[in-house]
Amino acid sequence: MSGRKHARLPSLRIGPASLDIRSAKPAPKTADYLYTSREWHALRDEIIRERGPYCQDPRCANPDGPHPKLIGDHIVEIKDGGAEFDKANIMLRCSACHARKTAAARALRMKG
Repeated sequence: MSGRKHARLPSLRIGPASLDIRSAKPAPKTADYLYTSREWHALRDEIIRERGPYCQDPRCANPDGPHPKLIGDHIVEIKDGGAEFDKANIMLRCSACHARKTAAARALRMKG
């Protein structure tokens, strides 16, 4: 057998294939029914007329706005027991401030 070369067998992969999570996309976010309702839009528009087109978040980088798109944000989120249509529980926030506040609230909720 000297002088004869043996062919190598390819190694077999054992176990489940790995999933590349960098390409896995989460399901698209859908708005809760409340935020698409006529009642909510009317309340938000009323609050904007009363308070003006400004972000009310004290940490806003541009508080003097005006902001073309304001979000009526629940101070105490509904998931945490906040009232849905109570003006005292709604703060007008620009998109950046709303994203920051929502991410912080979600992180707290995830901690337990």
